[in-house]
Amino acid sequence: HVQLVESGGGSVQAGGSLRLSCAAPGYSFDHYCMGWFRQAPGKEREGVAGINSRYITDYPNSVKGRFTSSRDSVKNTVYLQMDSLKPEDMAKYYCAADELNHGLAWRGYTYWSQGTQVTVSS
Repeated sequence: HVQLVESGGGSVQAGGSLRLSCAAPGYSFDHYCMGWFRQAPGKEREGVAGINSRYITDYPNSVKGRFTSSRDSVKNTVYLQMDSLKPEDMAKYYCAADELNHGLAWRGYTYWSQGTQVTVSS
């Protein structure tokens, strides 16, 4: 059972940056595909980044050019760098893992982090 531990959320002004981290202590997820998702109150969960085991990334248009996902196999950690944040980016963010590649489709992922809040003020 893979436990994902997420960190790095917080509050920032519009235009600012945050970096989220997602680790799996004691477990190697080199062969796992990872996804980043967010959910705002009253809205459906949406994918904001996917990175597969070959380090290929995918982003929706809403964050393309502003968000970057990366992974460090030595530290066994996946990152989501968020730049030029907008008030509409405010949500609870989650990382997820699965052995199969589900890209930005959250329903396919098996393992989930506890989530971290990102607040963006205008």
